[in-house]
Amino acid sequence: MAWRGFLIRAFAVALLAPGGGVTWAQDAPPEDLASQLRLQGHRCDEPVTAQRDAQLSKPDEVVWNLRCSNASYRMRLTPDMAARVEALD
Repeated sequence: MAWRGFLIRAFAVALLAPGGGVTWAQDAPPEDLASQLRLQGHRCDEPVTAQRDAQLSKPDEVVWNLRCSNASYRMRLTPDMAARVEALD
């Protein structure tokens, strides 16, 4: 029983620690979003700004508007899936 309590506490600490799984989509810097965009074959020469769209976001899907020096994109981030990308320009 003590082993089970230890595992539960360790898991909670891992999730709540800075950089843990809970906050990954809430405060993504523009560079991280641009990297994901490039991995999926889109062009982003230099990320300028990233703004979270609270109206379009859902509990399991965070929507970001990313502006790069050459284009703008709307990214829908869902855990364990590729981002859905929409060009805005």
